[in-house]
Amino acid sequence: MSDWMEKGYREYRGKEINVYFNTAICAHAAECVKGDPAVFDTSRKPWIVPDNASPEKVKEVIHRCPSGALKYQVK
Repeated sequence: MSDWMEKGYREYRGKEINVYFNTAICAHAAECVKGDPAVFDTSRKPWIVPDNASPEKVKEVIHRCPSGALKYQVK
């Protein structure tokens, strides 16, 4: 969403869900990578691919993020 983009979040678009990430507030707890490495893989560019899991799974993993660095928008 535009307000998240203004706050430093970067957008990763999927068909059914968009994921937003703000590196400046990430606590590096790795809950995302542990939660679903098919979606969140720091060795790949782009490192977030929302279409590699169901929107429900992506939301579940994002809710584990302790810092709020990850957000989502269902289309």
